[in-house]
Amino acid sequence: MKKHLLAATLAGLSFGAAADVNIICSVQAEWCNMISTVYARTTGTKVNVSMKGSGEALAQLIAEKENPKTDVWFGGTGDPHLQAAEQGLTIEYKSPSLPQLHEWAQQQAKQSAYKTVGIYSGPLGFGYNTELLARKKLPVPKSWADLTRPEYKGEVQVANPASSGTAYTMIATLVQLMGEDKAYDYLKSLHKNVSQYSRSGTGPIKAVARGETAVSISFVHDGPGEKMQGFPVETITPSEGTGAEIGSMSIIKGARNLDAAKKFYEWALTPAAQEMAAAAKQFQLPSNKAAKVDSRVPDFKKIKFINYDYAKYGASTERRRLIARWEKEVNSLPR
Repeated sequence: MKKHLLAATLAGLSFGAAADVNIICSVQAEWCNMISTVYARTTGTKVNVSMKGSGEALAQLIAEKENPKTDVWFGGTGDPHLQAAEQGLTIEYKSPSLPQLHEWAQQQAKQSAYKTVGIYSGPLGFGYNTELLARKKLPVPKSWADLTRPEYKGEVQVANPASSGTAYTMIATLVQLMGEDKAYDYLKSLHKNVSQYSRSGTGPIKAVARGETAVSISFVHDGPGEKMQGFPVETITPSEGTGAEIGSMSIIKGARNLDAAKKFYEWALTPAAQEMAAAAKQFQLPSNKAAKVDSRVPDFKKIKFINYDYAKYGASTERRRLIARWEKEVNSLPR
C-alpha cells in the first residue's frame, strides 16, 4: 500500500489541489476506498464516494438528470456507460492519455463519441467452490451447457440483469454466441438450477466463497481476491466462448465540479492509479499499456472470446428489450 501511495503521490503531483469531487464507484468496495483515500491524500481534494452496481448507477444518473449530484462515474461494466452516453447523461472528453491505452479502451471511447473510456477489462466465466463440489461429488463445470445439467439444480447463483451489469453481459454474450431464441431457451433451462438472482454482480462469487452455493456466473477476475482470503475458490471460462466487460469511466453532464472531475479522470488513467486495482485484490486487465499486470490477472491469450459487439449491446433499447424478455420469459418461471 505504501509503495502504491508513493507512486500515486508522484503521479498526482502535477494535478495540484482542487475542489470536492463526487464519484459513483461501481468497482468493489476495497478498490473504491483505496482510490478515494490515495487521491484525497495526494491532491488535497475532498472525495465523496457513493458505491453502486453499474445498473443502479445508471438508474441514479437518469433520476438525477435535471440536477446531477455526481461528477465522475468510475468503473462498472461498459454497457451502462455507453447507454449513459447515448442518453446525453455524460459529456465528451478526449483525454490526452488515450494513445497510452489498449486498443479496446480507445475503441470504447470512439464508440461513445468520447463520452466514456475503458479503464479495465475482464472475462466472464464461472466461479466454483472446490470443497463443496468434492463433497457433493459434482464435476467442475467447463461449458455453458454443463450448467443446465440436472445435478447442478439449486447449485448455481447469478446476478439479476436488471440491477447488474455482470448479468446483462451474460445475456448479451449468450445471445451473440447462440442466437437470441436459443439463448433464451438456454436461460430457461439454467433458471431451473439457479438458487438465487443476487442484486450485484459480485454477490454470487462471494456466495461461492462462503460455501452458500457451488457455482457462480461471474467475472473471473473476482475469483483470486476471494482465494487470497483463504476461500476454496477457483474460476474457469466456458469452452464454447465467452464475452468480456470493458469497465469504463465517464464524466457526468452538468457536473458541479467539472475541473476536479477532469483531474481525477486523468489521474485514474495513469499506470500508478490503475495498479491500485491489484493492491485492492482486484485482478482486471488495466487499460494503460504501461501499467504492471499482476500475475493473477486472467491470461486473455488463453481464453476463447466471442467478437462482442459493444456498440449494439450497449444501446439502451437493446438492453431494455433483452432484460424485459428475460423478466417475462425466464424470471417469471417457477424453479
